[in-house]
Amino acid sequence: MCRNITVLRGLEPAATAEEIEAAARQYVRKVTGVQALSDATREPFEAAVAEIATITTRLLGELPARRQPPTTVPPLRRPEVRARLAR
Repeated sequence: MCRNITVLRGLEPAATAEEIEAAARQYVRKVTGVQALSDATREPFEAAVAEIATITTRLLGELPARRQPPTTVPPLRRPEVRARLAR
């Protein structure tokens, strides 16, 4: 998983649900400090991820198109990351 939240607006093709969920998960991890889920944290953590992913999807759909694509490739589109996730 990425260490930084990457820009998803303006990607070609558009950001996938998987990329949006990964960004939401990283955001929730960052603001809560929760790295490993426990029985006490799992439900509120996952609910927050789902809500933030929904809001992010809506936001990306409502914003006007970017004039230039992001300067970095999102982690889930990098071959080395995809290979690591496939293991």
